[in-house]
Amino acid sequence: MRAAPRRLRESRMFAKAMLEPYHPILAHIIPIRRCNLACTYCNEFDAVSQPVPTAEMLRRVEKLAKLGTTIITISGGEPLLHPELERIIARIRSAGAIATLITNGYLLAPERIKKLNRSGLDYLQISIDNVRPDAISKKSLKVLDRKLRWLAEYAEFSVTINSVLGASIPCPDDAETIARRARELGFTSTVGLIHDHNGQSKPIDEYRRGIYESILKLGTPLFSFAQYDRFQKNIARGLPNRWHCRAGARYLYVCEDGLVHWCSQQRGTPGIPLEDYTVEDLKRQAGVVKSCADYCTVSCVHQTAMLDAFRETPRETLAHMMRSRREIDPSFKPPALVKALDWMFLRSGNKRLFEKLALRLLGVTRGER
Repeated sequence: MRAAPRRLRESRMFAKAMLEPYHPILAHIIPIRRCNLACTYCNEFDAVSQPVPTAEMLRRVEKLAKLGTTIITISGGEPLLHPELERIIARIRSAGAIATLITNGYLLAPERIKKLNRSGLDYLQISIDNVRPDAISKKSLKVLDRKLRWLAEYAEFSVTINSVLGASIPCPDDAETIARRARELGFTSTVGLIHDHNGQSKPIDEYRRGIYESILKLGTPLFSFAQYDRFQKNIARGLPNRWHCRAGARYLYVCEDGLVHWCSQQRGTPGIPLEDYTVEDLKRQAGVVKSCADYCTVSCVHQTAMLDAFRETPRETLAHMMRSRREIDPSFKPPALVKALDWMFLRSGNKRLFEKLALRLLGVTRGER
């Protein structure tokens, strides 16, 4: 019952993405660059920065809303260090966007989880790097498992646990242990590949690829960003992805200084203050060919591209997703709802009629800002 309103907002987000090619689907905002940990592979934190003033963060949320942004993700640094984080989340929700939070989880406690509930948080993600802490990362299942149990008991928002693989991860089996524990607690689990300071990745060995594929076999909903993993399969094998990155347009990274960048790994481009960002900037950046795209592992940028793939080639994209699921589970059969949507929107001669009815039910109009 708690998830139903969130699913409706997700449907509105999807419908708007299909209608309008020049609004941000997802934006990352950074309320504080400081972190309470110092993972050696991370280049997105420091140990000294003060929180961005709350009034400034609220202005940034309003600006993103004016640009038509449908998902706003708060990350860091460690965002739970911001003293008025819940107020920022509440403003995201009041602006009509889906509110998500990426945290290392260390500062979670039952009362803080309840405060996040009251703020209206939709999604929370924690990346866990190993089963036991080591010199590379303290984000371990041993330390965080109690936090996960508290989330399972108190959280009214959706929780995703991300495990990681890469050549620098000394115990690759930990990724599957973490993914299975997440499923035991009723959470979504994903797996990512560690990238370098430019967002690029090297191929992983056959043993790690086997773990990666084993995690995928745990299953995800068909219509899930986690399901659209073609780019990671290629990266894991050292193969380039031929796709058009729309960072700076469909995806925005707004740093603690209020500048818009392609992503956290490509700071400085375009480097325009958010307050000055316009629809013309969105259109311009949407057309820029990024030289870093072929071996990019920044999943949130790929995820927004997934929605544009649906908008531009819906039948081919849906077919690919079902084909990928059958590769993991040969017995997979599309749900009846998927078959109905395929007929109504992709094969029926009354496509326009069904589109108008669906958009009316969702309350989405063309040109909505």
